[in-house]
Amino acid sequence: MSNKTNRDEKNFKEAVLDYHRSEPKGKIEVVPSKPHSSQRDLSIAYSPGVAIPCLEIERDPKLAYEYTGKGNLVAVISNGTAVLGLGNIGAEASKPVMEGKGLLFKIFADINVFDIEINETDPDKFIQIVKGIAPTFGGINLEDIKAPEAFYIEQKLKEELNIPLMHDDQHGTAIISAAALINALEIAGKKIGEVKVVINGAGAAAIACTKLYLELGLKKENVLMCDSKGIINHKRENLTPEKLDFVANTDMETLAEALKGADVFIGLSKADVMSAEMLLTMAENPIVFGLANPNPEIGYELAMETRKDTIMATGRSDYPNQVNNVLGFPYIFRGALDVQATGINEAMKLAAVKAIADLAKEPVPEAVILAYNVKNLNFSREYFIPKPFDNRLITKVSKAVAKAAMDSGIAGKPIENFDDYENALLDRMGRDEKLIRMMQNRARSNPKRVTLGNAEEYNVLKAAQILYEEGIAQPILLGEKKYVLEQMKKFGIEMDVPIVDPMDDNQEDNRVKYRETLWKLRQRKGMNEYKAKRYVRQRDYFGPLMLHHGDTDALIVGFSKNYSSTIKPILKIIEKEKGVDKIASMMMIMTEKGPLFFADTSIIPNPTSEDLVNIAKMAEMTVKTFAIEPRIAMLSFENFAGISETSKKVAKAVSMLHEKFPNMIVDGEIQPDFALNADHLSDYPFSKLGTTPANVFVFPNLESANISYKIIRGLKVAQVVGPILMGLKQPVHVLQMRASVDEIVNLATIAVLDAQRRENA
Repeated sequence: MSNKTNRDEKNFKEAVLDYHRSEPKGKIEVVPSKPHSSQRDLSIAYSPGVAIPCLEIERDPKLAYEYTGKGNLVAVISNGTAVLGLGNIGAEASKPVMEGKGLLFKIFADINVFDIEINETDPDKFIQIVKGIAPTFGGINLEDIKAPEAFYIEQKLKEELNIPLMHDDQHGTAIISAAALINALEIAGKKIGEVKVVINGAGAAAIACTKLYLELGLKKENVLMCDSKGIINHKRENLTPEKLDFVANTDMETLAEALKGADVFIGLSKADVMSAEMLLTMAENPIVFGLANPNPEIGYELAMETRKDTIMATGRSDYPNQVNNVLGFPYIFRGALDVQATGINEAMKLAAVKAIADLAKEPVPEAVILAYNVKNLNFSREYFIPKPFDNRLITKVSKAVAKAAMDSGIAGKPIENFDDYENALLDRMGRDEKLIRMMQNRARSNPKRVTLGNAEEYNVLKAAQILYEEGIAQPILLGEKKYVLEQMKKFGIEMDVPIVDPMDDNQEDNRVKYRETLWKLRQRKGMNEYKAKRYVRQRDYFGPLMLHHGDTDALIVGFSKNYSSTIKPILKIIEKEKGVDKIASMMMIMTEKGPLFFADTSIIPNPTSEDLVNIAKMAEMTVKTFAIEPRIAMLSFENFAGISETSKKVAKAVSMLHEKFPNMIVDGEIQPDFALNADHLSDYPFSKLGTTPANVFVFPNLESANISYKIIRGLKVAQVVGPILMGLKQPVHVLQMRASVDEIVNLATIAVLDAQRRENA
């Protein structure tokens, strides 16, 4: 194993441990959802007021869904007997995985979760424990329980409980892979009732997958299932009841024999069990699902090099067609919970299969295409299963599951208006940081060189390590090399990235080159050659000159200096975009209702009406690069009154915007609380904002914008990303002083996207 591999593994291990032990420890927490600041609040929340809903629920247990959080609460339950690829590690050691599952439920479908690790391996005792705590929950997700006990446990609990329950290792994998199989067969031009299928693996997932494929029309006589001992055939003895269902009447014994002439290979086993020679023996247009993680049964590159007609899916995000359970379980439970289903039946599973399969055939929204930084995504060999970041999954799958529950008669609370339900689902999607994840995913597809100033600082070094290891950017560290290396050693940060020291002897050629450039740019603005020679030894000038000469693709500076002193050298070197008189900046505020954008937060102290027009136009263009429709509110402390001088200035800017850009969604002057409230907006039917709240806010002056976002940042009620500089020809962004690691990573991500946009312009 190479030193680089060892170093990467060590860094990753430390990053994982740091992530989990940072405060608050773990990955999920409980937060109050009701007012609790006064004595009256507490008397309603607890004693004596809480007795009233208790008695109501005693009278009618179904009212627990009305007066408690039960209807949006799922238990993720495990005994730790079959954890990921770790095996039987026990209940307590499984807790990080169960917390992680809870995190996915929350961020993808806004479902609250308690993770419960039960130290019990006896199936009947385990069942009794789960039954005993079931009244707490609206649904139960069983996780990482070994076969064959998993089959028995799930079946018994389904029989005895009247809430949605699913063992995701079985049915989640089955649902997603079935959707992929339907579409792969369509691409291959084959029918499920005619194909020969080889299943490698005979655990819980493999059994559930095969059973679901049979419901879709696969013929049992066309299935060969293999376990670690080979084909499950009539010669085998001591088989579990689940394996007995798939005994094949054949004398063949090996996977290699089974694959001869097969149309489909489903791998639910371990890495590299399928060779290129085996793949060559399969039928025309072979469908290969290598779902072992982290490495598939046959490597993607090897499979595609071996046969160009291979139609392949894996469990990995870095290859096309990822079979990922997150495409299913959050939305299946979402739909089941929303109709208070008494279970998750076959009709609901099949509805999820069809919804996921159909979604891959629909035109892909620009937001998804941008997230993966591809020119297009069309139904094809490279795209026959939706991407995990596709926002349509929550509406398509949840609605399909809810309808199936209603049609099959197990919905306790049928949905009356599915249009309203879809809007409610979309509202839930604003409550996470999916936009940040999408931006990082897009950056990874084409990472750019990002130079980070103040590289001696721990936060900057840690951010660089994250950018490097996650493939978001190619960091370049700008700072005093000796001290940077000392800090890296001190904090145990290892990464193979360039360190650029403007004073280093190896930068002499660059200093000469940069000096000439700086002198030519500034010689008629008071700078002589001597000053230029002195300035290029300073990182404040060296960084922008690197960007000017194309020695980096983007620049992030400003960690230890105030904004105004940091921006001055940049403006002396980096030109403005065509048509831009004054640059501006914008903050992205990640709120529960989705991202909001504040401009201008850092540059123009007292903008004129003309400045406000330019700020609004630059903000519109920047927000569109995130695949978000800009809805711009021009702010003041009056609503469409124009009495004060500030409001008159804003009103004039709005008039100019309406005249110059009639298709732009912008209006004002308006107060921010009115611009954020649909009911308040309805009082102004003439406004271009209509009744849909604004998401971009142009402030009347720098003080109001800067103070507003810094209050939000200080309160830590929302993640703040930026400032994002607007109006320069090249990607350069200035950090807030003492920016956190996450803030640096997020701004560097935006810098990569900025560089990508300019490259493609």
